[in-house]
Amino acid sequence: MTLHRATPLLESIPLSGASGRRVFLKMENMQPSGSFKLRGVGHLCETAAREGATRFIAPSGGNAGYAAAWSGRALGIPTTVVVPKTTSEEAKNTITALGAEVVVEGSVWEESNDFALALASKHRGARYVHAFDDPLLWEGHGTMIDEAAEQMDKPDAIVLSVGGGGLLCGVVVGMDRNGWEDVSVVACETEGAASYAAALSAGRVVRLPKISSVATSLGSLAVAPRALEVERTHRIVSHVGTDRSAVNACKRFLDDHRVLVEPACGISLAQVYEGKLPEDARTLLVVVCGGIGISAKKLEDMDRAVF
Repeated sequence: MTLHRATPLLESIPLSGASGRRVFLKMENMQPSGSFKLRGVGHLCETAAREGATRFIAPSGGNAGYAAAWSGRALGIPTTVVVPKTTSEEAKNTITALGAEVVVEGSVWEESNDFALALASKHRGARYVHAFDDPLLWEGHGTMIDEAAEQMDKPDAIVLSVGGGGLLCGVVVGMDRNGWEDVSVVACETEGAASYAAALSAGRVVRLPKISSVATSLGSLAVAPRALEVERTHRIVSHVGTDRSAVNACKRFLDDHRVLVEPACGISLAQVYEGKLPEDARTLLVVVCGGIGISAKKLEDMDRAVF
């Protein structure tokens, strides 16, 4: 039995009406950990447990760290989550509530990552759990497409958000497994966190100087190299939108579907609400990636901040 759960596929009448397309939603916000991350992180941790891992060490104060903590709890394996100093007390408390140890180290994720790598090298039997750059993660994330292929006919395009590129790489793995290689992928980012668009423009992985977006779950300074490689074999359509669009989409989605998601997810919904899609894409599959870093109060604060 896997740690992740099969999620519903819903046809969205509001999004279909707004976009003039037929829109289906893969509701990954309904994973036990609140986001799609449990698919890949859970698969990695389950594999590591079978291979004898005695501890998981994950550098992330967000959805990946929470998924690692959830996996450790379910598998009975101690888990250390390394977070930067900017991580909120709420996020730290959410992770420790699952029984994981939280270590605060570094001012940004990259510094936390360096510390986590060093820590893992010192612990015999420890398994380092990357947030987005590991083939086991991609293999696990691809299961959402395995499910979608049983729930619907092949769409014309899949709409998803890109942070470090783990979701993109995993969706492509799932597409290839199910004969969906010709399906377009609409890769969505916010201004101030668009490391993938920068890489596509440069033809190589580039490092952003900083993250300046409210969509903090997209806040990777550089994408996984594999995310750039898949653009050479699949049709990837890059879209970069504003924080304002992402927050507006979160509010609209809440009204339309009574579901609260992070702006990292909102930017994908925004492309659909605003009709910024390939002309030939008449049927869409949108990955509602979810996220634990949101509340009604936070959405209100973001709405004021990006006004």
